[in-house]
Amino acid sequence: MSISNPNLPKSFLALRSYSKETFLHDLLAGITVGLVALPLAMAFGIASGVTPQAGLYTAVVAGFLISALGGSRTQIGGPTGAFVVIVAGIVTRFGFSGLALVTLMAGILLVAMGLTGLGSAVRFIPRPVVIGFTNGIAILIASTQIKDFLGLKIGAVPGEFLPRMKMLAEHLGLLNKPALLLGAMTLGILIVLPRITKRIPASIVGVLVCTGVAVAFHLPVETIGTRFGGIPQGLPPFAFPDFHAEHILPLIPSAFTVAMLAALESMLSAVVADGMTGDRHNPNVELVAQGIANMTSPLFGGIPATGAIARTATNIRSGARSPMSGMVHAATLLLILLVAAPLASYIPLTALAAVLFVVAYNMGEWREIGGILQLGFTAIAVWLVTFALTVFADLTVAVGVGMALAALVYIYRIAETTTVSPVTDDYIRDGLSHSLQGRIVPPYVSLLRIHGPFLFGTTEKLVEATVNLDAFEPVVILRLRNMSAIDATGIHAIETFAKRLRGSGRSLLLCGAMQQPSKLLQKPHFIAQVGAENIMPNIQAALDRAKTLYEQTNGALVS
Repeated sequence: MSISNPNLPKSFLALRSYSKETFLHDLLAGITVGLVALPLAMAFGIASGVTPQAGLYTAVVAGFLISALGGSRTQIGGPTGAFVVIVAGIVTRFGFSGLALVTLMAGILLVAMGLTGLGSAVRFIPRPVVIGFTNGIAILIASTQIKDFLGLKIGAVPGEFLPRMKMLAEHLGLLNKPALLLGAMTLGILIVLPRITKRIPASIVGVLVCTGVAVAFHLPVETIGTRFGGIPQGLPPFAFPDFHAEHILPLIPSAFTVAMLAALESMLSAVVADGMTGDRHNPNVELVAQGIANMTSPLFGGIPATGAIARTATNIRSGARSPMSGMVHAATLLLILLVAAPLASYIPLTALAAVLFVVAYNMGEWREIGGILQLGFTAIAVWLVTFALTVFADLTVAVGVGMALAALVYIYRIAETTTVSPVTDDYIRDGLSHSLQGRIVPPYVSLLRIHGPFLFGTTEKLVEATVNLDAFEPVVILRLRNMSAIDATGIHAIETFAKRLRGSGRSLLLCGAMQQPSKLLQKPHFIAQVGAENIMPNIQAALDRAKTLYEQTNGALVS
């Protein structure tokens, strides 16, 4: 098989032009993201109802395999917040052996999705459903950390949200003031330090400072050592989990949910990476790697893994050039396990709770809610139902209902695009202003058009058509005359395209939107991203605006 085969893992393809300089960039990025991942991996393990070392073992084993075999050049894999709630529920009901079985089955499903070409099917989940999931999961993660943040010694808290919050409220009088002060100090560092510098991992600094203060003043707070007896020093232990055949059928829905969340999170992370690097991930290769990683993780005492958006972004900002940085990240964590594992015993649990508070806030995508609320009843209803089911019911139910809603919304939107009406003189006259016949398109303008409904499941076509922005002129006109409908996912895709063009020194103009799309394009959230002055009624107005833009910059829109 040729090393240029696009279906090979990105690590193989990177070998064609790998150099000493590239390795040095990858080495620095890998060490940096490894240090960032250290407290996160332990925190995710604890929040998932297992041990902190289970999170570390996942980051080492699954993180290495996802980078070595994946379809993204800079993706970082490991345990993430997406799984915390469902993993904790499985552990409570079926123990670690049940979780291992779910992780293995989810891995098999992911491999099957990748091999059958279903890697791109994840895009058929509409934006309101994705935002509903992430909002709900963020709330649940934060709620599970209140106990440790306040230092409450009340034993296990209920798995359901409302009973959990009721129990915490009833025991607020038992809060541990030193734990609260340490947690607040860590939280302050996590919030303030990134505003001063992004070169130093705030999570590491926060945890180290919190641990140092706790040890120096002998504060009576719960630590990894007092609850878990510390973290074993050495390699992740290999052992076949004790599977129970009678658990297979009851755990199939959970395995499906884990597989869907892993696919969704990894594809979102890969898309973010593509936007930051200009690269193009292979979704099917990526899903196969995610599947292999999840099939292997439980053999080393690990939990489910997927692509981690924040760690991937950190990897890129630290200078990563290839998947080698992800493998260095795993090796960094392994080295820490081999050399410094006993020191983790002193880490206060309130510090890790503070880290997860920040993780929950960052993954929540709260700014997206404003845009959803401007998109009409259907989008709001889908988001609200998904969010409510995630928080108050069960994540498996939320995924199932969310997918059903996605199908119904898609059918509804497609049905809306069908119209039957007479051709009148007004219709013919109106069409003349949109026609390209007889118009001269100047050399500084590139024209794109969207034909048909631009809904979730179709928005990837805009990305595919604009992979190489260098091929476009200074002003890009997106012609919407034949775009019959748009939804929240389509709106988000055009906003993202506008940001990409701005980043490359180009301008985006929209023209000719029909009634339903036009109504959504006038929403304040969209206007703030694209600019009201860049939304034109027809192609001639867009060409006039393009001329003005070009003249204003003396032809220097693209540096």
